[in-house]
Amino acid sequence: MDALLTTLKRRNTVLYWFGLFNLLGCLVCAGLALTTTQQILGLNAFIKPAKFFISIALFSWTMAWFTGLLPQRRKVAVYSWVIVTTLTFEMLIITGQAALGKLSHFNVTSFVDARLFDVMGLAITVLTIWTGYIGYLFFNLTSAAIQPGYLWGIRLGILLFVIFAFEGFLMALRLSHTVGAADGGPGLPVLNWSVRYGDLRVAHFFGMHALQLLPLLGYYVTRRPFQIIALATVYFLGVSFLLMQALAGRPLLSWL
Repeated sequence: MDALLTTLKRRNTVLYWFGLFNLLGCLVCAGLALTTTQQILGLNAFIKPAKFFISIALFSWTMAWFTGLLPQRRKVAVYSWVIVTTLTFEMLIITGQAALGKLSHFNVTSFVDARLFDVMGLAITVLTIWTGYIGYLFFNLTSAAIQPGYLWGIRLGILLFVIFAFEGFLMALRLSHTVGAADGGPGLPVLNWSVRYGDLRVAHFFGMHALQLLPLLGYYVTRRPFQIIALATVYFLGVSFLLMQALAGRPLLSWL
């Protein structure tokens, strides 16, 4: 683990420390969730910020690892600070609204709440477009030092991340993530995805975590580019099926 963290820090110091900061934020919010009674939609208000903090830590460290492979150091430096800036704004709003007992996403009940939601949307748009550009740099990258399957895993992982990150705009347009009922109600443990209705967060989650899964498959499982391309195609179709299922109002486990 020490060697892994040392390599991560060497590849991208800014995102290494930002990942640690978000891990600390997750621990603080987890502590608040255990010691406070503030609730939003039937759940402790600080559970959502805790999940976002851990997700951002994973994203930051993933991109720190990947961007260390790129030769365009100035562009990587700019992108690193785009991540820090946009996601800091995101977490300030999410955590601040939680402390006030308010929804952060889809909250347009007042002028201030609506503008905060707009700022979040703008921040994520900028971040996603920049991440797409980093993916473009990887599609143009040729290096004999990088295993071809691994390189294609990174390329396709970023591509699917961008596609399903933009699925968030579908939820924003609907002002909800649940299809067939209002947000809230019974959900799966920890993830809280609806067990009764369609939930757009399912495809959003699995699509964005292609960012980690496909490179791992490309590095440890496949040996040739066509193999990881085939796996990525199947994965994309599977996540698209989850999206269609949610839009039809069916919960994740309805097909079992």
